[in-house]
Amino acid sequence: MPAESTLVLPGLIDAHVHLREPGATHKEDIASGTSAALAGGVLGVLDMPNNRPQTASRLTLAAKLDLFAQKAVSDYGLFVGYDGHDLQALVEAAPAAVGLKLYLDETYGDMTIREPASLAALFEAWPGPGPIAIHAESQAIRVAIDLAERYHQHLHVCHVPHPNELLRIESARQRGVVVTCEVTPHHLFLTGEDGQRLGPYGRMKPPLLSPADVQLFWRRLSLVDIIASDHAPHSMAEKDSPDPPPGVPGLETTLPLLLWAADRGMLTLERLQALTWHGPLHVFGLQPPADSAVEIRIGQPYTLPSDGYRTRCGWSPFAGHPALGRVSRVRLRGQTVWESGRLLARPGYGRPLTRAGASLTQRPSIQEDYT
Repeated sequence: MPAESTLVLPGLIDAHVHLREPGATHKEDIASGTSAALAGGVLGVLDMPNNRPQTASRLTLAAKLDLFAQKAVSDYGLFVGYDGHDLQALVEAAPAAVGLKLYLDETYGDMTIREPASLAALFEAWPGPGPIAIHAESQAIRVAIDLAERYHQHLHVCHVPHPNELLRIESARQRGVVVTCEVTPHHLFLTGEDGQRLGPYGRMKPPLLSPADVQLFWRRLSLVDIIASDHAPHSMAEKDSPDPPPGVPGLETTLPLLLWAADRGMLTLERLQALTWHGPLHVFGLQPPADSAVEIRIGQPYTLPSDGYRTRCGWSPFAGHPALGRVSRVRLRGQTVWESGRLLARPGYGRPLTRAGASLTQRPSIQEDYT
């Protein structure tokens, strides 16, 4: 890349964020989280359902959508989850959700479900059009793939926990199962050695891996549909507590990390856009916001700071990591909403991402690059 230039990209859609509202706004809220999104060149976020109260019915989803309508400055879509009680309420919420999120292994919150009969009922009942997205470790991924095949569902594997699972996912695709997947920047740019250095600030689920496994993720990136931050902020007081919760922020660091990787030849700019823009829109069947773009000032590589972020939690596990590019201007639906470090959009400017039409029936080939 030139030493001094301006790069214009369509922007990012972050398909996995936890903005913590309602229920834990001391960590993050819709206003601070969507502001952090724009600061990171993210035009739209897909927010997860493990709130308090859980987003698990038409009524709770409608209440959360109303909060976003009042406060969001970026565009957005919301997942619905299952509270273990009312399957019909979940089904009724499906048309307004970007997908169903199921927690098949332990994570932050209390929405984990492992009972086989309940899982089968969920896969049978989910009407779409959004996919069934899962938080799962190895054995649970196998179970979910089998259920997706049996009930002809589109399965999306969130934050793939190990590069070998990409081979399992690809094997399922080869036999006709509709399976897409995502990896996170922390699993591409941090290792278990960083986790030891970071202590509680490197605690996340799935956990960080060895340097060799991180390299495997990069070598198998052609099998990945989406890079999503899994932005999961917690306060520093919580991270420093005797029982630190898992999760790290990431909305503002995904783009500069990936631009640095592109500058080093680890992926192309076209592939970066496929993983962060075209891929999320395609997997979740969404229309891109019209007349939108992100301008990035490209200078010399720099190191990410330890503070100064828009996210309410105010820290980053990537502090000290090399990065490239700074977002200078964001245009969303014809309006400049971020410029020179200043938020220009008013609360409520964000809009729900709209559906593109038919749901995904097969994963496009890598050669198509989602164009």
